Amino acid sequence: MNNLRLSRGGGGAHNNTVCTWDLGFHHHRHQYTEGTQKHTQVMEEQGSLQQIGGLIESSFNSCYTSWVYEALDELEHNFTITDPTISGHPIVFASNGFLKMTGYLKDEVIGRNGRIFQGPRTNRRSIMEIREAIREEKNISMSLLNYKKDGTPFWMLFQLSPIFSKHDGRVIHFVSVQIPISRRKANSEDGNRWQELVLGSCRREVCSDTVMELARCRALDSFVDTDNRVLEREESCEASDSEKGKALTAIGSIMSVLTHYSELTGRLVCGNRSNSAVICSLTSALNISLGRIKQSFVLTDPQLLNMPIVYASDAFLNMTGYNRQEVLGRNCRFLNGPDTDPKAIGQIKDSIQSSQACSVRILNYRKDRSSFWNFLHISPVRNASAKIAFYVCVQIEEAVKNGVTQGLSPETRQLGTVAAVKVAVRTLSMTAGSSRS
Repeated sequence: MNNLRLSRGGGGAHNNTVCTWDLGFHHHRHQYTEGTQKHTQVMEEQGSLQQIGGLIESSFNSCYTSWVYEALDELEHNFTITDPTISGHPIVFASNGFLKMTGYLKDEVIGRNGRIFQGPRTNRRSIMEIREAIREEKNISMSLLNYKKDGTPFWMLFQLSPIFSKHDGRVIHFVSVQIPISRRKANSEDGNRWQELVLGSCRREVCSDTVMELARCRALDSFVDTDNRVLEREESCEASDSEKGKALTAIGSIMSVLTHYSELTGRLVCGNRSNSAVICSLTSALNISLGRIKQSFVLTDPQLLNMPIVYASDAFLNMTGYNRQEVLGRNCRFLNGPDTDPKAIGQIKDSIQSSQACSVRILNYRKDRSSFWNFLHISPVRNASAKIAFYVCVQIEEAVKNGVTQGLSPETRQLGTVAAVKVAVRTLSMTAGSSRS
C-alpha cells in the first residue's frame, strides 16, 4: 500500500504517486511474464525429455533383446553408448562403472550429450577431433581432461568406436570407453582456482539445463578460453600401454555383448562395416545435423531401389507412432490407406518424375491405423555438385495447420525446413569432397 500513498498537496505529489504505482505495476507484470515464460519453458523441456525417453528406449529395443541391459550392467568397464540418429546425439546407456567414476546419477546422464562432462580446461582441439571422428564414422583414441559432477577434473583415455548395422552398413550407435589415467597429483591450488568455474559451467548444465543457464555456461567457456590455451601447453597426460590395452579389452567385451543380443533379434551389429552391406547414404554427421531440425520430415533416396526413407525426424516418429527401425528402408506409401486419394498420389509421382517441388493435401494413416490429413510438401535436395541426392518430405497435420498458432505460418515452416535440410546436405557433401581430395 505504500506505493499507493496519495497526497492532496498538489499535482507534483500526485504525479509522483502515479509514477511510483506505475513502476510497481510494471515490475509485477514483468515478474508475471517472466514466471509464465519459465513455466512454459519447463513444460516444453519436460515434453522434450519425455519424447527423447521413448526414442532412447526404442533405440535399444529395436536392435537388441531386453536382456542386453542386464548384460551390459554386469560389465565392470566405464563406458557410455550414444545414438547419432536421435536429435542431439544423446547418451542412451551409461555403465555403473562410468556413473561411479563421474558421480552422476543415471537420470542425469541418459538423454544428454557427452559435452556435459567438459569444462574450462577441456582441450577444444581434442573435442574437434572427436567430432571429426564421428563425422567420418571411425575409431579414435586420445587423452582427454573431463570433469566429475562435483567439478573435479580428471584425465582419462577416451576410446570411441562406431557400431554398424550388418545389414545396411549404417552407424546405429557409438561406444565411448573411459579409462582413468594414472598421473602426478594435481596442484591443489590449481584445483581450487578452477573449482567454482567448473561448477558454473558443468554442474549447472546438468541440474538446470535451461536456456539461460546454458548461455551462462557458453559465456564462461569464452571467458576462460585464453587461460585454457595456456594450460593446454603446460599440462598434458599420456596413457600407458596398460591403460590402452584396458580400453581395447573393454571395447571388445562391449561389442561381444551387443553382437550376441542383436543376433537374437535378427538385426545383427558389428564393429566394422561389412563389405556385403548395402552402404547407407547418410553419414552420422548428416544424421546429427538433421537431428537439429525440429519439424516433422523424412528424407528419401531416389538413387536406391523403391526410393526408401533414409532419415526420419523425431517429430515424424512422434506424429505417426512408428519407431525408427519400422520406417527406415520403406517407401513413403506405407502411410497410405484405403481412403487415400489416388489423385494425390499421382500428383506426388508427377512432381518426382519432373524433379519439381509440390504441396499436396493427402489422407495418411498412423501406426494405430487412425487417419489424419497431412499437409505435405515435397522438394528435391541437391548436393554440392547440383545432383539430386534426396527428396525431403515435410509433414504438417492439418488439425495443427488450421489451429490457432503463434509465429510462422505452416507453409513458411515447411520452406524453412527444406532450406535447413538443403544447407546440411550441401555443406557436408562439400566437406566430404574436400576431405577426399
